Amino acid sequence: VPPEKPVNISCWSKNMKDLTCKWAPGTEGETFLHTNYTLKYKRRWYGQDNTCQEYHTAGTYSCHIPEDLALFTPYEIWVEASNRLGVAVSDVVMLDILDVVTTDPPSDVHVSRVGDLEDQLSVRWSSPPALKDFLFQAKYQIQYRVEDSSEWKVVDDVGNQTSCRLAGLRPGTVYFVQVRCNPFSIYGSKKAGIWSDWSNPTAASTPRSERVAGGCDPKGGEQNTTLRRELKQFFGWVKKHAYGCSNLGIKLYDQWRVWLQKSHKTRNQVGKEP
Repeated sequence: VPPEKPVNISCWSKNMKDLTCKWAPGTEGETFLHTNYTLKYKRRWYGQDNTCQEYHTAGTYSCHIPEDLALFTPYEIWVEASNRLGVAVSDVVMLDILDVVTTDPPSDVHVSRVGDLEDQLSVRWSSPPALKDFLFQAKYQIQYRVEDSSEWKVVDDVGNQTSCRLAGLRPGTVYFVQVRCNPFSIYGSKKAGIWSDWSNPTAASTPRSERVAGGCDPKGGEQNTTLRRELKQFFGWVKKHAYGCSNLGIKLYDQWRVWLQKSHKTRNQVGKEP
């Protein structure tokens, strides 16, 4: 059986000089005949066809072009599949190197407690070192999960800052945190780059609650209900008017916690009066 045309070509560049592309062999996969794949590329309006030489660098169906690529120039890229019964050619993909830039994950990710606040952690990291010398901006994402869960929560609104405070966490709990980067506005390119891989997980624990474990609090149910209601109201407001890692959101959250602590202290004092 002749080969089917390769599909799903995707490419990325780590340093704006190279290019790595991968593809899939077709809807039916490879036939029982051995199939050769050749990735070819050329500048869109001129130039001769070039053949990629470094295969299997990012998986079975991949090839790496290490150098001699021009910026601000659209390229046409395609893959040819051949066996002794015929040849199939993929659709042509057109791209500019600046539109497919990615980076290494952010480095030096540190997660630490925020004083004695039992429901917050501070996350800090460094920009990807390989692209510090290039003109680009970066936006970041954070994901975190509790130790005994496989479900990650994603913070999308970190922007281009390299720190963030996670709030609303469970006291006395170990959290794993990862960060990734997306370069954009590279030399004026209007398209976002490609998200990097996630950084290696970094773990930290929130402080335990000051409440004595096992203690009997006759008003605990009522206070917990009130606290949950207040939390729901606050986070609903923040979701509308602030952002997860913005200074405004954190300042508002801190002010709200101070008010809440004073409010609860006043309630307890009133409750103790004869």
